[in-house]
Amino acid sequence: MLRLPLTLVTLLGLAASPALAVTPQFGVGAQYDTTHVYVAPSDVDAFVKSFLATFGGTSTKQVTASVTPTPSSTTSQLLRTPVGSVSLFGFQTPIPYPFGAERSGYLVTDLDKAVAAAKSAGADIIVAPFQDPIGRDAVIQWPGGVNMQLYWHTTAANYPALTTIPENRVYVSADRVAAFTHDFIAFSHGKVVSDDPKAPGIEIGRPDETFHRLRIESIFGRMTVLVTDGHLPFPYGRDTTGYETSDLDATLDKAKESGAQILVEPYQSGDRRAAMVEFPGGYVAEIHATAAK
Repeated sequence: MLRLPLTLVTLLGLAASPALAVTPQFGVGAQYDTTHVYVAPSDVDAFVKSFLATFGGTSTKQVTASVTPTPSSTTSQLLRTPVGSVSLFGFQTPIPYPFGAERSGYLVTDLDKAVAAAKSAGADIIVAPFQDPIGRDAVIQWPGGVNMQLYWHTTAANYPALTTIPENRVYVSADRVAAFTHDFIAFSHGKVVSDDPKAPGIEIGRPDETFHRLRIESIFGRMTVLVTDGHLPFPYGRDTTGYETSDLDATLDKAKESGAQILVEPYQSGDRRAAMVEFPGGYVAEIHATAAK
């Protein structure tokens, strides 16, 4: 049984720390969050076909560009679906460090100020701000080794709200969850909406045990924090995003028909029914449906 001496009361106390009062909020909206997906160039088209067939939506025109501060070349395109967006990269050169390890990109209103706010909240700036073909970016790391990209566009984007908001699925250790939660909330001005120290272990592939799970909501969207000892069967820990759908079985049928593989068959946990899916190119996603309340 995985246990952690951290309670919702403790986290709420941390969230109410002075950092929240002095750190401005620079988020724009959950519809501008993107999961960063890296696949081999030969898998790009198959991934696009399968992902859009599963969730609907459209892709921007594929371009080839350098999106890192040191020389590199990748195909790049944005897949926008009603349940979340993907920034898709098919690198034609070796991927410069530390790119490929960031899980997501968050649009901010002012990159320099957002980076300063993240640093003030406790993040490490592992890639200082740099120019890309359509704006500026930086990569930050939160306690527990959670990497994210912050980005700003020269021409402001205008995307409609999502049908359902995806969740950023973060796996951290018991030793770092308090620091991660405190610092991310200070930056995002979010809040802990649930804290279950005995969540069903089936959610991490260990059905005979329990573990500690927190859920956070902010202007950047939803986040599920899974606190584990790292003893995780594949594919748990490889998933970075969870997508909510109204009909799980129909969505999984579309995924299978379009070339995706069901790694974990649907299971029930509380009011959520979920499965794990691997799309062409190796991208692993959690997909779930939640019972109406």
